[in-house]
Amino acid sequence: MKKILLIALLFIYTDSFCQSERQIFEYPNLKSLISTAKKVAILPFNVSISYEKMPKGMSLDQIKDNEKAESIQMQQAMYTYLVIKSDNYSVSFQEVDRTNYLLKKSGVFENIDDVLSDSLCRILGVDAIIKPSWAYANTGSEAGTIASMVLVHVPIMVRGSGRFVMQINSAKDGETVWRMSKEMREYGLSSANALMERMMRNVGRVFPFQK
Repeated sequence: MKKILLIALLFIYTDSFCQSERQIFEYPNLKSLISTAKKVAILPFNVSISYEKMPKGMSLDQIKDNEKAESIQMQQAMYTYLVIKSDNYSVSFQEVDRTNYLLKKSGVFENIDDVLSDSLCRILGVDAIIKPSWAYANTGSEAGTIASMVLVHVPIMVRGSGRFVMQINSAKDGETVWRMSKEMREYGLSSANALMERMMRNVGRVFPFQK
């Protein structure tokens, strides 16, 4: 019966959000800095997944693998979202494959957080970088059964709370010029693209590169 319920849930979309107010920081001279930017790169997401109760059969190594896989999936999903709506923005966005290739070629892909933002901009040849993160605490009872599906791009049932952070750093001096933080609670079927759609709706017109 449990297996039948799980299969049914994978085909029935249920979604509800309970969200807190977003917190936004803006650099005092943000507009002048943004006006000169032409090309922006999106870094891989810094993803952190935790469980209220460790799922049966799930190891710490598997959680790390899921975090790495979701990091790239969400990076690609953000790029796709922004490119589709590119007419709304004053900058262009570097292709994710190019961004990750240059990071790997420079030997910093595995330790991005240890590299200064202005150095990352020089490596990538861009005017600014988007540094996103997603910290998610899963409390769903079926977490052990479905968490591994992240790696094969199957929509998964998620239940819990998370914090989405989107930060922009300028190539000029590496300083953070804009940062948005938003807590979210979620229960439903969610793919990386669907999750990103909801995240970016929270960003809305406060996104600095919006025309």
